[in-house]
Amino acid sequence: MKKLFNKNLILLFALLLNCTLVLVACNSVPPTNVHQPMSMRPPLATMPNMANGSIYHAATTKPLFEDRRARNLGDTLTILLRETTTANTNTNATVNRNSSVSNSLTTLGKVPKSVLRMFDAEYENSLAFSGNGSASNNNNFNGSITVTVIDVYPNGNLLVSGEKQVAVGNETQYVRVSGVVNPTFLSLDNSIESTKVADARIEYKGSGQSADATVMGWLARFFMAIMPF
Repeated sequence: MKKLFNKNLILLFALLLNCTLVLVACNSVPPTNVHQPMSMRPPLATMPNMANGSIYHAATTKPLFEDRRARNLGDTLTILLRETTTANTNTNATVNRNSSVSNSLTTLGKVPKSVLRMFDAEYENSLAFSGNGSASNNNNFNGSITVTVIDVYPNGNLLVSGEKQVAVGNETQYVRVSGVVNPTFLSLDNSIESTKVADARIEYKGSGQSADATVMGWLARFFMAIMPF
């Protein structure tokens, strides 16, 4: 019986260890909400009956009178992150209410006044409420990231997506950006500000010991979810 108990305990410990390793592996890369995929290979150009010379290659060389701005699948462009948001909200509310009721009987046939005084009644009510609320939010995000065209819409707009990973020691920072770009807004150096990107999704997340230290444990989150107060 003791051997069976020890064997079950070892199996339980191994199961918990495997679950822990799986959770750690899943949390090694933070999840994302940007458009997928984050990169796209350009399609192979098929140009039959096109002769290639020693300098000009029809399948890889762009037209002589075409600029370098992105317009096809697999092309890259640079997004300049210039995000600044400021929001302030103040709310004040005051409510006052007072009411008073008085009732007195002086005569009622031959009923003595000492009995009528028993029916005298006075009622007063006072209600007061005061509330104040304020909220403030300030965000600044500056930088740049080069993204890839992953889709071209019928009207010519470009769906772009990209990721940048920066690892320093045991910490890894992820910058992810996706959105819809109007190619006419691209500058001559093939860049665009993030304020001109439609449906923009910008993320800055970290992975490592520092990031894990700022996350509430799963058991604490469980009790926070079921606590009624």
